[in-house]
Amino acid sequence: MGMNLASSGGRGRRGRRRGAMAEINVTPLVDVMLVLLIIFMVTVTLPAVGVPLELPESRAKPVEETPNQVTISIDASGAIFIEDERVAQGGFADALAALDRGGDGKPPLIVLRGDKSLDYGRVMQVMGELGRAGFTSISLVTSGSVTAP
Repeated sequence: MGMNLASSGGRGRRGRRRGAMAEINVTPLVDVMLVLLIIFMVTVTLPAVGVPLELPESRAKPVEETPNQVTISIDASGAIFIEDERVAQGGFADALAALDRGGDGKPPLIVLRGDKSLDYGRVMQVMGELGRAGFTSISLVTSGSVTAP
């Protein structure tokens, strides 16, 4: 009497089932993460505001961007922009009143950019209007410079 002693029910070595694979292939995950990192690095370095200005030079530390900041720009002709929108002549106070102050009622950080050819009085007019509207946290933006004044 011949008996088949194969433990796999007569299938032999070729018919054995393999156990579940316990490894995770991380190569596609790494590829996707590197692409996302590159996209993030490119978009972060883009300028936040599209109003072309020639900023004055300074050795001041760079301003860190916050999520609820509002950028106000004054170009060489004295026109005022909130973000990329030009404010009508005489309508700056109304535009400031319409700004979103967030859920906590705390005014956002104001980032003020002014062309270096501007008259100091014009910049002070804008800053005075900002103070009158209750915006007390104002950062002035300059371009970097390597030489001391």
